[in-house]
Amino acid sequence: MTDAQAAPDAFTLRHVGPGPADRDAMLRALGVPTLDALVDQVVPPHIRRADPLVQPRAETEAEFLARLRTLESMNAPFRSFIGTGYYGTHTPAVIQRMVLENPGWYTPYTPYQAEIAQGRLEALLTFQTAVSDLTGMDVANASLLDEATAAAEAMTLLRRVSKKPASALRFLVVGEVFPQTRELLVSRAEPLGLTVEFAAEATTLADDVYGVLVQYPDGYGAVTDIAPLITRAHDAGALVAVGSDLLALTLLVPPGELGADVVYGSAQRFGVPLGYGGPHAAFFATREAYVRQSPGRIIGVSVDAQGTPAYRMALQTREQHIRREKATSNICTAQALLANIAAFYAVHHGAEGLTHIASRVHGRAARLAGVLTSMGLTQHNAAFFDTIRVSGVDAGTVRAAAEAARINLRYLADGSIGISLDETATDADVSAVANVFASTGCAVQLDGATASAIPTGLRRASAFLTHPVFTTHRSELQLTRYIRHLERKDIGLDTSMIPLGSCTMKLNAAAEMLPITWAGFAALHPFVPVEQAAGYAAIFADMERILCDVTGFAAVSLQPNSGAQGELAGLNVIRAYHRSRGDVHRTVALIPSSAHGTNPASAVMAGMKVVVVACDANGNVDVADLRAKAAEHADTLAALMVTYPSTHGVYEDAIREICEIVHAHGGQVYMDGANMNAQVGLTSPALIGADVCHLNLHKTFAIPHGGGGPGMGPIGVASHLAPYLPSHPVVATGGGATGIHAVAAAPWGSALILLISYAYMSMLGGDGMTEATRHAILNANYIKARLEGPYAVLYTGRHGRVAHELILDLRPLKQASGIDEMDVAKRLMDFGFHAPTVSFPVPGTLMSEPTESEDRAELDRFCDAMLAIRAEIQSVVDGTVDAKDNALKHAPHTAAVVMADEWTRPYSRSHAAFPLPYLRTHKVWPAVGRVDNPYGDRNLVCACPPMAEYAEEPVGV
Repeated sequence: MTDAQAAPDAFTLRHVGPGPADRDAMLRALGVPTLDALVDQVVPPHIRRADPLVQPRAETEAEFLARLRTLESMNAPFRSFIGTGYYGTHTPAVIQRMVLENPGWYTPYTPYQAEIAQGRLEALLTFQTAVSDLTGMDVANASLLDEATAAAEAMTLLRRVSKKPASALRFLVVGEVFPQTRELLVSRAEPLGLTVEFAAEATTLADDVYGVLVQYPDGYGAVTDIAPLITRAHDAGALVAVGSDLLALTLLVPPGELGADVVYGSAQRFGVPLGYGGPHAAFFATREAYVRQSPGRIIGVSVDAQGTPAYRMALQTREQHIRREKATSNICTAQALLANIAAFYAVHHGAEGLTHIASRVHGRAARLAGVLTSMGLTQHNAAFFDTIRVSGVDAGTVRAAAEAARINLRYLADGSIGISLDETATDADVSAVANVFASTGCAVQLDGATASAIPTGLRRASAFLTHPVFTTHRSELQLTRYIRHLERKDIGLDTSMIPLGSCTMKLNAAAEMLPITWAGFAALHPFVPVEQAAGYAAIFADMERILCDVTGFAAVSLQPNSGAQGELAGLNVIRAYHRSRGDVHRTVALIPSSAHGTNPASAVMAGMKVVVVACDANGNVDVADLRAKAAEHADTLAALMVTYPSTHGVYEDAIREICEIVHAHGGQVYMDGANMNAQVGLTSPALIGADVCHLNLHKTFAIPHGGGGPGMGPIGVASHLAPYLPSHPVVATGGGATGIHAVAAAPWGSALILLISYAYMSMLGGDGMTEATRHAILNANYIKARLEGPYAVLYTGRHGRVAHELILDLRPLKQASGIDEMDVAKRLMDFGFHAPTVSFPVPGTLMSEPTESEDRAELDRFCDAMLAIRAEIQSVVDGTVDAKDNALKHAPHTAAVVMADEWTRPYSRSHAAFPLPYLRTHKVWPAVGRVDNPYGDRNLVCACPPMAEYAEEPVGV
């Protein structure tokens, strides 16, 4: 550690858990003299960086935040009325403070372990209920990445559920849709062999059209009756997806009542900041008949071991890590944190509040339309919700006047001008926009009342948000208590270590999170002129430079808004490279059997054929099998997808040879960046021989998981692939004319949360990021030293060491005792811990990654818990405890179970609840007992159940 890193205000001291004394004690336990010596034992010398990662210079928190304020001031605070799927909104202060800024909500992991995730699960179920109510559909999922991605997912779902022949591959888009939606539809369709066609209207549909998409309101803001189109489509055997707007649907007849098969859109305007494009929760609702084909996650209601209602992720067999190349989507990260914000926004306002907001927005849009029409302009939207489109004036003249007034409008290719109002618009804004068109210094007089521009036949009559959750929490005190009530049911990093392998649940420092609520970053529309986002541009350029240094690559795209989308982007870049050379036949992707499940799913979505490569007995890629399959497919080989260090948690010595084999047979090497936490500063994708990699910023670079999202997955590429980086239809970016189609709706994906990773990089600096990697290796090997013996460690690398994570093999213990990995996972909840990764990458195992953020005391607490559980297993093996009636099989133990009047179990209440002494003062009670997943799937309920189900626990307790 350098002198700068050892300074009392150095951020490295805040981020890295073990202090010098603990570090040295841990090294003694490992039998090595220094951290350098340990790293030398772990990382193969032939892939080590020759030069240290010294840039950027580490800044203190105060220095960084002061510099970021300067960058924020470079973003021009214009008033934007651009719309196009992005709208200003007011985040209620209680939600901002208690959810967005609260580590109890932004640090938990995806709710795979339902018993300690009941709060997030309930909030996500509330989101699904709100979406189902507003869209008029049977069921909704717990969010997708963005609206354009949701449209693409609708396109592929309709093909899967269509009753038309497999040869029906045409998807028809009718009328105007947002430009980013057009782009994502084309981007996703082409590799899958689908054809997207665009038509102004559709009076008849050809036999090979399997699906239709229409926006309501449309891409220009017009509201039309889409029921006749839906009827014509259904009569022709085609299914229909409708893009819509949740706020508009408080006033408009919902698409579900008009016959839609899928309804998608963005929940951004439900209290989620613009953030220059994201992160925003997309919604996706469909018919109950199609629920098992729905992409992403769906939260359902089941019961626990005591029959108490309990939430959990439903239909988990759709998860991509299970279905692999047979997956129907590569969606992994959702937008759970943002979906929860949107859910609480709906709870906060209720149906009457949302209707009031919508009516106010619509009223001001109608008044503006009336004023502009009275000035002689043509207003093209006969019916509309919040957006008008005018012509009859020179757009260039208007633009100059608007920008002089610090106003942004939408300037369309045909010379017309779009104007979208939102929740933040005021009467003064209406006057200001009108004055731009009047081109005078006088205020335009506005009429007081304006007739609705929504036809009577399209006005909503059905009720929505009638469940008591949307009517109970009207005062801030009620809502505060409700949010806190849910938060207390969950375990996040603010509670304890989350030892998930491959998921890198590291510290999300408060200083990293602070800027995401600053108005200069949070309130910026993604389609403003780039000169108005100079602060963001400077940050992007600096991040790209840093990431190029970290990866050794020539160029970076910040667009992909999840790791899985980074995979897809990287594979599409490889595909474009091959096609540019005339190698259209290169379509085979070699993927090791140990790979993350999204790897084969992404490969299929990129139009590639997956060929699995075996792993050897040590968990490494079987080089002989790779060589044979690369030779077998030499003429068609497109890429190898490989994770480094491997998914098994070791640095494979043969990695360069592996890459050379692929290159020798004409393929490119795609490196999955899931384990970059063990590379930064020590090696790099370029050094191992990769051509492209994605970087999970929500893993390695500290963006919080938020209960299942947001995430970001930028890609880095070698120089020969740089021309093919993602482009964008609205804002120039990436590879330009030769770039692949966009992979996200916004030019720089979820730009707002890039600030978090930028803060991480800037405050740690090059040396600090390297120290983080070194301590990640130390912490993992320390856990191995403490647990190996009582538990079998499945794979090790050089000198018997692991990389940054390790796999504990529970299979021998299960064979001897009947206790399996899930029993251990549930029992850990009684100790106050989230479980390690269960049964991945090897069934019957637990994979643990402690990260560099955990201090020695917390590592020891986790190891003590695991060793206590091991002793309980041994009691079963020895026959002193019944194999079925024991603390492990009954875990987790709720307070209600432990405090019940009757206790018939053969172990004590104290042993159930307080198996180690620290738990008497540091106890986290699981909210429910072990959840019955099969029951929930047999009795599928994916919306808030009737309040009678909560008789013992009133809402708001």
